[in-house]
Amino acid sequence: MITTNNKKLYEKLLLLRSHGITKNVNKFKSNPGPWYYEMQELGFNYRLTDIQAALGISQLKKLPKFVKRRREIIKQYNKAFKNISWLTIPYEEKDMFSAFHLYVLLVDFKKIKKSRKQVMEILEKKGIGTQVHYIPVYWQPYYKKMFNYKKGICPNAEKYYKKCLSIHLYPAMTNKDVQKVIKGILTLES
Repeated sequence: MITTNNKKLYEKLLLLRSHGITKNVNKFKSNPGPWYYEMQELGFNYRLTDIQAALGISQLKKLPKFVKRRREIIKQYNKAFKNISWLTIPYEEKDMFSAFHLYVLLVDFKKIKKSRKQVMEILEKKGIGTQVHYIPVYWQPYYKKMFNYKKGICPNAEKYYKKCLSIHLYPAMTNKDVQKVIKGILTLES
């Protein structure tokens, strides 16, 4: 599901979701009859089922509540982590409003004398799941093979990748869950 307030993008997405086919007579150079359609782009078969659409609509109604809760959790994380010398918290521009799909810390693993793997294993033993978002795309075998991409072409992405670690962030987290994550992260320095 994609939402947008950009009319041009909306029209392009409508076209792409259904094999690039349109029945919109305003898009045709000629119109032989009401049965006529044109494939104007190479598109996909990305139409939702009725059940998927109903679920999506019901979830959209909950979106403000989900975002509010995510931002409450972010406040707790930011307060706990903002003055920790080996952590960098996510940045949000003053005139922006993020729904925070992820909460990605940048960790100076050298400073705490642990590898990312060790940190993830320590946290996992405490019941705290983590993930890495994201491995640079051009490191993936498909792109290396298809385009002959080599490491080093995007040094900032690689610098970010070496430090990034996503921690739990979902609306159903209780404050107790949040404090468990915070405590787990803060004990890494010892």
